[in-house]
Amino acid sequence: MNERTRSALIRAGLDPSEIQHLVHLALDEDLRYGPDVTSDATVPDGLEACGDIVAREHGVICGVPTALAVLDAVGLAPKCVTTLRDDGETIEPGEVVLRIAGPLRQLLLAERTMLNFMTHLSGIASATKSWVDALEGTNCRVRDTRKTTPGLRQLEKYAVRCGGGTNHRMGLGDAALIKDNHVVATGGITQAVAAVRAANADVDLEVECDTLEQVREAVAVGCSLVLLDNMTVEELREAVAIARRATGVRLEASGSMSLSTARAVAATGVDFIAVGSLTHSSLALDLGFDLTPFEFENDSPT
Repeated sequence: MNERTRSALIRAGLDPSEIQHLVHLALDEDLRYGPDVTSDATVPDGLEACGDIVAREHGVICGVPTALAVLDAVGLAPKCVTTLRDDGETIEPGEVVLRIAGPLRQLLLAERTMLNFMTHLSGIASATKSWVDALEGTNCRVRDTRKTTPGLRQLEKYAVRCGGGTNHRMGLGDAALIKDNHVVATGGITQAVAAVRAANADVDLEVECDTLEQVREAVAVGCSLVLLDNMTVEELREAVAIARRATGVRLEASGSMSLSTARAVAATGVDFIAVGSLTHSSLALDLGFDLTPFEFENDSPT
């Protein structure tokens, strides 16, 4: 991997080795059944071209460093790529994100893999920005969940950040989240909290509560972060009132959240809204790859 691509990934908070692995997996899917028979048949060997990744609709761009990793993997040098828009920027239809020059066969080999990553990640970033806009002026932040595409969690959570959202835990080991099944396994919230603290005293701890009585119990045992699962707006208000009787307790609302109710939920006083659909259901943002037209004379490209 060239240094420009590696630096871009590191600045984005992405692991270059992991992204390189994902890119090679994606390219291998396209080449598993043989070389690109269409391009090999229609594109003269050695033909150079220039093309743009262009926005087809309004949204937030995400995935430029990943596109650079794809281009790197197919052998295109950094000098062939001009970045015109950065991740996290709002784009409009017709705006160019990347301009790429090089052998046309390599460009076409990279095209779909680049767009698969970028349209998916840009869709997540754009959906997240919609939530951020809906919550503007409140003290509430939108957070993602672990409901991610297998293998793409690092990238999808990065896309949430590009849209202005906040990440929840990355995996099972960087924070503890006591859910209903853990409560059943231990016999109660108090017991589950004690078990986690005994085993991992320094780990961040959050407790999921389905009822206001559970909220009271979680606050009583000193939980500083409480997840309010599938509660009504009225129940959320009461849960906030319970939590505010203690010091430093933050609340996260989760379950059946929608943009139409976002401000009403935020107005209850919760600190976060957890939205699993950011990563598991966001629509891809429409991006395309457009070549500069060729001129041919005597059956030879000029």
